[in-house]
Amino acid sequence: MGAAQAYALRLGFRVRDESLIQQALVHSSWLHEHPDEARGHNERLEHLGDAVVNLAISQALYERHPDDDEGDLSARRAAIVSAPGLARLATRIDLGDVLLLGEGESQRDGRRRPTLLASSFEALAGALYLDVGFEPVRAWLVELASPELDAEATVGALKSPKSRLQEHTQRTIGERPIYRLVDASGPDHERSFRIEVTVEGTVLGAGEGPSRRIAETAAAAQAMDNLRSLETPEPAGTSEAAEAANATGTRGA
Repeated sequence: MGAAQAYALRLGFRVRDESLIQQALVHSSWLHEHPDEARGHNERLEHLGDAVVNLAISQALYERHPDDDEGDLSARRAAIVSAPGLARLATRIDLGDVLLLGEGESQRDGRRRPTLLASSFEALAGALYLDVGFEPVRAWLVELASPELDAEATVGALKSPKSRLQEHTQRTIGERPIYRLVDASGPDHERSFRIEVTVEGTVLGAGEGPSRRIAETAAAAQAMDNLRSLETPEPAGTSEAAEAANATGTRGA
């Protein structure tokens, strides 16, 4: 029995095509360093798995929160399928321990980086879906995410920094934040983006990350911190930007 098949068995799946699971565990950084040792990396499976995870979580939330409207359900789903949320699920199944990463990615603690864990978790879900079908994967995802699915947190607390920033600026000055790409660097498998967010021409925050979405989230979190600090001084170590940086594995500038 191969390592990928053994890992799938640990998760409760008897898979027919071990190569699918193996590919789900291959990060692009590893394939870049070992181009002849795998049939591909996991990004195509990640694309498929994103849809699988979203459908499974959406259905479960619809069934478990009958009093929520569409906006509430969307906020709950976003909290679970965000990079930090999926990374939490990946950690529960020790996914980081079995990933094939390039040397540089491993040295940067990639096995614990939330964005990498989240994308790999989606790839794994996609591979399992192709092998065993939707229903077994749906049941597995629902059981794995049951603490988050059953949580009774207020919807406002679940909204992303970008949503909270937009609601704040529209409520106070009637304007939407504008996100501007300041810099993009690095090879395709190790991209780094820097984003600034402005309102009425004033830079409110900046952030960095391996995707524009993550950099924008970090910038919005820093902007919310800056806006809050104008109203009430905040104790050290409790800032939203610090929490976002910890969650994404990036640091806002």
